[in-house]
Amino acid sequence: MILAKIKRYLQQRGQVSLADIALHFDTPPDAVRGMLETLLRKGLIRRQLLDSACGSSCCKCDSATTELYEWADSGSSNAHVARPLPMPGMPDRQ
Repeated sequence: MILAKIKRYLQQRGQVSLADIALHFDTPPDAVRGMLETLLRKGLIRRQLLDSACGSSCCKCDSATTELYEWADSGSSNAHVARPLPMPGMPDRQ
């Protein structure tokens, strides 16, 4: 099931944009967003909406690139979670 694969992907990556998930699973962002809602309702992930990916306020960035999802389940058995590199023009959040 793709939902289980998305869950594992988020567990492994820690934080991923909607665009990255859609590209990885070759699925339209709106379809992925619907599946992520299930994980959000269960409290397994958190959604973060950035103002823009480039740091400006022109609002021309694709919303899929500024919509981030983060693994939130503290009961995970993963001892190490890979953290993504910061987006160009964005401050490092760690």
